[in-house]
Amino acid sequence: MKSHVTVEEWVARFRAIGLDDAAMEKWHTSFERENPEGHQSFLEWLGLSPERIGEIRDNSK
Repeated sequence: MKSHVTVEEWVARFRAIGLDDAAMEKWHTSFERENPEGHQSFLEWLGLSPERIGEIRDNSK
């Protein structure tokens, strides 16, 4: 079993259940509001760069 999930795989899962870009943005906003540390940890787990994580979190506030 693979221990790492890529951003592309995660987005494909979201798309497979019908989430569009707007819904994914809402998901990030909710995650950031309810659990900012968990959001940070999740984005790191996906292997995103610190710069990209900052962009996503800033856009989610």
